[in-house]
Amino acid sequence: MTIAIRALTHLDPADLRRVITGYTSPAKYAVTRVETDDHAAITLQLVQFDAPYVKTYDHLDDETVQRYVGLLPAGFCWGAYDADRLVGVAIAEPWVWNRSLWVWDFHVVDTHRGRGIGHRLMEALADQGRAADLRIIVCETQNTNVPAIRFYRRVGFTLDSVDLSYYTNDDFPAGEMALFMKRLLA
Repeated sequence: MTIAIRALTHLDPADLRRVITGYTSPAKYAVTRVETDDHAAITLQLVQFDAPYVKTYDHLDDETVQRYVGLLPAGFCWGAYDADRLVGVAIAEPWVWNRSLWVWDFHVVDTHRGRGIGHRLMEALADQGRAADLRIIVCETQNTNVPAIRFYRRVGFTLDSVDLSYYTNDDFPAGEMALFMKRLLA
């Protein structure tokens, strides 16, 4: 069956919660930081987990869903549909001041991964971003989400920055740290 990529015009909270569930990762990028008076560096080194790391998302409260609904009229949110069933989402918001497109959620259900759906969703975002004269797409993921990092690299993103305390004050050195990946559009 053909998967259709369409602009999202409405969001069903149950569909979102079914699609945006979390991830499993076989590894993480361990982060180290060195700071001296004449040198500062943050490095990432791939480290395999003894057992897969499983992250379950619980951020889709009513407030978040309503914020996402509010983004729909701007036209930067896309869905992947198998018949009429939502199997992937790209929720994004343009920031006019710096001509960037921020991706808040990007997911394909497990049963439909590896079929090019994520690539097609990302290309829909890129095409829409270029049409709006945006210069860059920004994605945030965790150092523990190696499958997402590898996907973003395959579709043209590069690591742009690391935030050691984006989620909590205890992220560094052993917790989840935010990686910001960017893809140039212009």
